[in-house]
Amino acid sequence: RALTGYRILTLGYALALFIVNYRDFAHPLGAACYMAGLTGWMALTWSRTTSPERCTKRFLIADLTIALGGILLTSAVDSWARIDDGAPTLPSIWVAGAVLGFAIKGGWRWAALASTLVAIANLVERGGIARDTVHNVLLVWVASIAIGYIVEVARASERTLARALQIEAATRERERLARDIHDSVLQVLAMVQRRGAEIGGEAAELGRMAGEQEIALRSLVSSGLVPSQRTPEQDAKDAKDAELVQAVRASGELPAAPRDGDDGLCDVRVLLAVHAGARVSFAEPGSPVLLGAGAAVELAAAVSAALDNVRQHAGEEARAWILLEDEPGEVLVTVRDDGPGIAEGRLADAEREGRMGVALSIRGRLRDLGGSAELVSVPGQGTEVELRVPRGNGGRQ
Repeated sequence: RALTGYRILTLGYALALFIVNYRDFAHPLGAACYMAGLTGWMALTWSRTTSPERCTKRFLIADLTIALGGILLTSAVDSWARIDDGAPTLPSIWVAGAVLGFAIKGGWRWAALASTLVAIANLVERGGIARDTVHNVLLVWVASIAIGYIVEVARASERTLARALQIEAATRERERLARDIHDSVLQVLAMVQRRGAEIGGEAAELGRMAGEQEIALRSLVSSGLVPSQRTPEQDAKDAKDAELVQAVRASGELPAAPRDGDDGLCDVRVLLAVHAGARVSFAEPGSPVLLGAGAAVELAAAVSAALDNVRQHAGEEARAWILLEDEPGEVLVTVRDDGPGIAEGRLADAEREGRMGVALSIRGRLRDLGGSAELVSVPGQGTEVELRVPRGNGGRQ
């Protein structure tokens, strides 16, 4: 709309200049024909710039062609003395409207192209480089490119704002659904799981299935409803991660650690997610937790060893929780269970007896990675294993 107003006002200015200087033209009739044609063009197309749908590329090219034609026609209908004295071209400053149309429609690159064509036409009309011509050309060139750049920034900001509003609305809806689901479905599933375990028999299997569905539903609720902007690289990585999860679940074994010098990164969440189940809860950040592939595999193996200890010493009915945390300088994984705990001195006795599960499978792995493994256990209150891996050369990108 602002461009439409500019075009109308500058057309009036160009017509006023033509009327005042009509008798000074070498061929006033030819100049009058062009100005009449320009006025007719404006009468037919003035509304074209009022909306982005109507302001098409074809219209902008035609508009710029009329502006360039008017500049070049000036040397044919005006006297050389007036041209040399710096007299304005036939369309005068109306030409800038055609260039600004390109800037608003296509950004600064389109503006640069259109203003360059106008500059060439002005130099041809003057027959060389003159101070006033260079001044006008640079003014149009700089102004149009600046406006085109501002338009691009404004549109990017508008898209960002729309995305933020979409995320906010989806987050509110997710929170509402989470409250409703928590107050109804999740509580019912938890009750079925608890009652099934108490009754036993076929009801225990039903309770186990209800527990699995409760975990899946909690994960779905917490994962969010807002679609992310995906790239082909991200899709390919997700597909590779999914294949890795399926392979680990099918074989029950982690992939081999990469050879020395392999600096590929691996999302630790993918390797730990396979442990989630009815009796193992897994909490993870919403963004990838990247470690060097070798370090990630060794960390996952240590977590697997800790869960094996839970099953072996706390019993198949014990529950376990895995918490993955992404800290600036390290990756932290905590494995906690609700088993009977470890009696004081039991680990030392196990090492003396040659049972090196904790010493080698957990602490040894973390020591080789430059990290640490801390084990805290209170008899009757379960065990907690805290695994820390520093980010080295194979850490976060």
